Amino acid sequence: MLLTAILIYLAITLAIGAWSSRLVKNSNDFVLAGRSLPLFLSASALFATWFGSETIFGASSVYLEEGLLGVIEDPFGGALCLILFGLFFLRPMYRMNVLTIGDVFKKLFGERLSFFASIFMIPAYFGYVAAQLIALSLVLGAVTDLSLLEGAVISAFIVVFYTFLGGMWAISITDFMQTTLIVVGLLAVAYLVADEAGGVAVIIEKAPPESFQFFPEANFSAWTTYFGAWIILGLGSIPSQDIYQRVMSSKSEKVAVQSTYLAGIFYLTFGLLPLFIALGAKILYPELYLADKQMLLPSMVLQHSNLPIQVLFFGALISAIMSTTSSGLLAPAAIISENLIRPYFGKHLSDKHFLWILRMNVILVAAVALVMAYWKSDIYELVAGASILMLVSLFVPLTAGIYWKKSSPGGAYLALFVGMAAYLAAEFHLPDQETHLIGLFASGLAMLLGSLIFPKKTTTNHDLS
Repeated sequence: MLLTAILIYLAITLAIGAWSSRLVKNSNDFVLAGRSLPLFLSASALFATWFGSETIFGASSVYLEEGLLGVIEDPFGGALCLILFGLFFLRPMYRMNVLTIGDVFKKLFGERLSFFASIFMIPAYFGYVAAQLIALSLVLGAVTDLSLLEGAVISAFIVVFYTFLGGMWAISITDFMQTTLIVVGLLAVAYLVADEAGGVAVIIEKAPPESFQFFPEANFSAWTTYFGAWIILGLGSIPSQDIYQRVMSSKSEKVAVQSTYLAGIFYLTFGLLPLFIALGAKILYPELYLADKQMLLPSMVLQHSNLPIQVLFFGALISAIMSTTSSGLLAPAAIISENLIRPYFGKHLSDKHFLWILRMNVILVAAVALVMAYWKSDIYELVAGASILMLVSLFVPLTAGIYWKKSSPGGAYLALFVGMAAYLAAEFHLPDQETHLIGLFASGLAMLLGSLIFPKKTTTNHDLS
């Protein structure tokens, strides 16, 4: 019965994707849903940005080992990103009225810089999508006899199908449905766990002391690690296409701002539910925790709950992963089409051609992600690595381009390449250090010195009106 319910849900999702294709008339519809999403669709889409495998599988297992200090990156850093984006980045970028974050770099620093920024951005999504495919495969494997690779291939086909047809329209509509299932499903399972344990107070009382430690010890190294965890998603995901495309799909600037705040609050609130559920599950069923940390929650629900709870939980789980995967596929597909192909072949191709190029890019990204999923299966690590790449190369140029009048293309080039080079060198020589902080500092210093040594020639690129 559970498998039947999952199959019905997947069929509904595919049907929505097929129906959404009628709303897609051009590339703007495909990438940004025609900039016409109301508040409830925009906020739910943003909420679903990271509420996927790393929140339910990755963060919950890390939390059980390290407590709150181990999951500062997600959900706390993810919520911080949404709030900061709404406060400082959304308005100037929304007024640019462009399709991709690569186009934003073009407005700020020119077409060539946009090309390199896009090249730096695209690889980050391969690992991100791979993490989601692994997670969805684990879910399918829990209720079937599918291997990890077989489940990943089937998962990729499902998400590619509705993203290929409906683009951002399909993502936004399914995200609203999926967000509803996530909230209802997680609340139901949280209630079940609390009831089985004898109440929330009992779970808290039996939890290890470090489970609720939010601030690190009073030493420099601990606080450096703490700060580094906050900014991986908190700053690293700001210059990302998946956040950009969801925010910019809103029907107005006001709706977009409200969506970021609502999504940030919801993400932090409901992002803590998997942590509470995992804590209760470990206390109630320690043998499941010892068997497989990442599969603790699905195993608990399968073995110790009734069918309605199983349907709600697995519906929420699949919903969370699919919404994140679809956005992760569309983001690099849009960057490849709009910032790598259109500048060089745009004169010879119509918008209808680019719409099909966008769709074929979705398939390409899924194929590369499948290879990565087969190669590496640590969900939390895959997602963290994706955000770090953008943090050390793209965050500083984007911020400086918007807020520093003296920022120049020369400085932006140096920030991109020096930040990434410093990070990679630190990863090789100092693997036990917070290497992304080294990369971020190097990027900032390069931006400063580069802009002073190679000043901009005009100020037109900073006209954001």
